[in-house]
Amino acid sequence: MSIFDHPDYDKHESISFINDASTGLKAIIAVHNTNLGPSVGGCRMFPYANSHAALADVLRLSSGMSYKAAMAGLPQGGGKAVIIGDPKTDKSHALMQAMGKFVNSCDGKYIIAEDSGISVADVNQMAKKTKFAGGNTAQYSIDGLPADGNPAPATSLGVFHSIQVAVEHVFNSDLTGKKVAIQGVGHVGLRLAKLLHEAGCELMVSDIFDDNLLIAEKQFGATIVSNSDIHKLDVDIFSPCALGGAINENTITSLGASIIAGAANNQLATNEMDRLLLEKGICYVPDYLANAGGIIDIHYQSIKNGSNVGLCERVAGISNTVRAVLEESSSTGIPTQTVANMKAEKILYSA
Repeated sequence: MSIFDHPDYDKHESISFINDASTGLKAIIAVHNTNLGPSVGGCRMFPYANSHAALADVLRLSSGMSYKAAMAGLPQGGGKAVIIGDPKTDKSHALMQAMGKFVNSCDGKYIIAEDSGISVADVNQMAKKTKFAGGNTAQYSIDGLPADGNPAPATSLGVFHSIQVAVEHVFNSDLTGKKVAIQGVGHVGLRLAKLLHEAGCELMVSDIFDDNLLIAEKQFGATIVSNSDIHKLDVDIFSPCALGGAINENTITSLGASIIAGAANNQLATNEMDRLLLEKGICYVPDYLANAGGIIDIHYQSIKNGSNVGLCERVAGISNTVRAVLEESSSTGIPTQTVANMKAEKILYSA
């Protein structure tokens, strides 16, 4: 099958592959759109079942980054990279530096950053071989801790603001007493749990690893549930914060929440899920609106006269974008992601 016939191909400008025998690097870089500026997006390292799964992921993730940047009002395009491998066992400095060389071959059309399975330290290794790396240095902090380039605090804050807006839209209330089921309490999900706990929410959490589950249980009073049941709970908000595809043909019939808003990319397994959620009366906050805090952070770190307060205010602006999409969906009967996509495409293709 031709790349151009791939179901997840979406007017991508370029797709590059590498198989570096000396380091074991097998990776793909997808540049979706550079109409607004160089494409920016994280690098994900994951033990994909095969190259077809890796290609599908990088195509979907890269197009989502274009839409995310457009709706966040950033002067950049969307791209993404994936490394096929287990981040717990397959990493090496040589492999990360080989990835940096691969990024360099894109001649500045793609700027790499951290994502699932890749840390700021890994990006620093890549940066030894390319100047086209972002999110590995920082001067402003969103949570009062030393700025280290990790976008997770900004991502979690943006999701928190999105949940606030959705709760106001659906329930005309604040977060006090709301029940939230968080699927995945990694770097972003655990920080989100803290923010929601401080806002007075009751938490249910799941993850494939125990460490952060125990932290959420001990520090935030969260109830630990299984990954297979988290989406079924009778809660106010379901927050997918792990990998994509949480809303699919197997889970959509048993969703127990009134609102879906989380940090995971590509939460809808297919475009049809958007319409089905609307028909079920579930308010869905499009993932690339809710989780835009990370790329906002990366961009803001390059501003010379910024501040910690300014960064927080910039991320808080996600609220206005989410509110506009939810209100337009309610007034027109068009599903929320369709509304967001139309707005993003108008920005992207009229640039």
